[in-house]
Amino acid sequence: MVSYESCEKKQRLLVVANRLPVSAKRTGENSWSLAISPGGLVSGLLGVAAEFETKWVGWPGVDVYDVAGKNALSKSLAEMECIPVYLEEVFDQYYNGYCNGILWPILHHVEFPQEDHNDRNKTYQTQYDAYKKANRMFLDVIIENYEEGDFVWIHDYHLMFLPQYLKEYNKNIKVGWFLHSPFPSSEVFKTLPSRSELLRSVLAADLLGFHTYDFESHFVSTCTRILGVERTHEGIVDHGKVTRVAVFPIGIDPNRFIKACELPEVRQQMTELKERFAGKKVILGVDRLDMIKGIPHKYLGFEKFLEENPDWRDKVVLVQIAVPTRNDVPEYQKVKDQVHGLVGRVNGRFGSVSSLPIHHLDCSVDFNFLCALYAIADVMLVTSLRDGMNLVSYEFIACQETKNGVLVLSEFAGAAQSLGAGAILVNPRDVTKVSSAIKEALIMPAEERDERHRVNFQYVKIHTAKKWGDDFISELHATFSESNMKIKKIPLGLPQQDVVQRYSKSNNRLIILGFFGTLTEPMNNQNEELDVRLNPELEETLKALCNDPKTTVVVLSRSGRNILDKIFGEYNIWLAAENGMFMRDTTGEWVTNIPKNLNLDWVDDTKNVFKYFTDRTPRSFFEESETSLVWNYEYADVKFGKAQARDMFQHLWAGPISNESVDVVRGNHSVEVHAMSESKGAAIGRILGEIVHKSALTTPIDYVFCSGYFLEKVELNTI
Repeated sequence: MVSYESCEKKQRLLVVANRLPVSAKRTGENSWSLAISPGGLVSGLLGVAAEFETKWVGWPGVDVYDVAGKNALSKSLAEMECIPVYLEEVFDQYYNGYCNGILWPILHHVEFPQEDHNDRNKTYQTQYDAYKKANRMFLDVIIENYEEGDFVWIHDYHLMFLPQYLKEYNKNIKVGWFLHSPFPSSEVFKTLPSRSELLRSVLAADLLGFHTYDFESHFVSTCTRILGVERTHEGIVDHGKVTRVAVFPIGIDPNRFIKACELPEVRQQMTELKERFAGKKVILGVDRLDMIKGIPHKYLGFEKFLEENPDWRDKVVLVQIAVPTRNDVPEYQKVKDQVHGLVGRVNGRFGSVSSLPIHHLDCSVDFNFLCALYAIADVMLVTSLRDGMNLVSYEFIACQETKNGVLVLSEFAGAAQSLGAGAILVNPRDVTKVSSAIKEALIMPAEERDERHRVNFQYVKIHTAKKWGDDFISELHATFSESNMKIKKIPLGLPQQDVVQRYSKSNNRLIILGFFGTLTEPMNNQNEELDVRLNPELEETLKALCNDPKTTVVVLSRSGRNILDKIFGEYNIWLAAENGMFMRDTTGEWVTNIPKNLNLDWVDDTKNVFKYFTDRTPRSFFEESETSLVWNYEYADVKFGKAQARDMFQHLWAGPISNESVDVVRGNHSVEVHAMSESKGAAIGRILGEIVHKSALTTPIDYVFCSGYFLEKVELNTI
């Protein structure tokens, strides 16, 4: 990890989020009461804040219109290192409108409500304008407080325009942006009218972070398809600007929960809860009461379980904490009504005067009581329909150090990619599967339960919130230090007349040609590559060049020897197959080259992917050689290993090796990535050496012409 603290002064970090990490309550005309608000972001940055001089920038959570009240609140917040952004009249259309009414549904694959054409005061356009204005207001506050050298870490979809605004103000500001929600597929995101503007604004940042490879992959794919930008192993190139895109799974502070479970107060609450639910297995749910948390699906699955397992009806109880959220929004009220209806139905069918199968609480609970609930639960049931991470899963595991309860986890929660090895993964929409998962969790043998918990507990202990924050800031520091403005070199147009004149005057010419796209027929789809042919319009010209005693023609291709032999077998031509791995002179004899310097740019990022999947797949491992990496899951759970291999295969092609000359091989219990060839520049150097050796040149080469997709990798000064 990079150290940012000097002997004089700590590095400054501005954490920018829609909401400040405090709750403010007015106690007088010039006085306020403040309290730290709980939350994943707050706990996630507590460790990072200790390394920096950290300032928080955000909306204070209350509307304040009088000058005296603002001054008093700002002064109180300053004592907690918080800087307020007063949104006032734009807040409703910005936050309730564009953020939660349009962006949130898109990101979570939820259909957003249609525009009310009778309300001209609140349209998509007015909400979009308010969103941009709010981002400008955040910018103004940051500018007022920015000091040269500050890191600015922006959080979540509420502030997607802010990276661009900051870079327009000062391109040297170190800007990171992290998305705490899922990111959808390009097919979903492209339905958003302002899609291009939002994507380009986010790409102005130096580093973009996501919780999982799925979300990162969706984002990169969306940018390439909607914006037409280039994907590299580093991230995305847009108009010469390289934006690093990476995965940083957030965690919790597990020690906070472990220590809480040791407190006398919590132990007393645990005892009381065990007495209350004596003789019953406890299934626990802790969720916000909104559409994506799948609470109705949880109750339907539990109802199905009670239907199919009558012997369990008096032996199990489901305790659900449903934290109220946005009660003023009709869609949320519908979810609440649906949930209450299901609770009544299940309790009416399977309950009695003395016993109810579902205990539903429409409230939040204090931290100590929550830890007690986590600790005594036998099963944690998470049925999110779409979730950025779901840290409730982590909290449950941290509190289960002695009991080793079972986690039943939705495969659509980000945590499924981290905790899937020890959890029972379910599709919450499959009621029958949820029911069977509940039964599996309740009857699971102690040995298996202990092993599953051990795997997940180890992950939670290692991948903490502090590690998440440290990793992101360290990567942001490294990204900016290595020059965040990498300009892509674009070749100039070819001066045809000059090329022809120089060719005519030369006496010993070397022409190096690519194959696909240079000499081949135009192809409409990838399948045609299997029957690739030389463009008929080039046949006579190519033969004439090959038969010219003053001209040596080389075809350098990634294709195999058989294809090149088939196409160019009758030509007086030099061939280099598999980018120089094999070479054939004009006599038709192939020579194998064992490359000394392979292009291994893909190795580090591919290794990160392998490490990520090794962490989340117990008993898997990866091996590294000079030109390849092999991830092996021979000793892992077969079903889970195969599922992980499928995910890895997709992530590799979508990210670190998307533009690399590598091959990916899916084995019976492995995934291998190996160098498919050396660099074409080095191959051309060796080809030239062979030409000089074979021909015993007496006339120096005075004309070199290269054409093909390999130009950026060819170093002409080696020729």
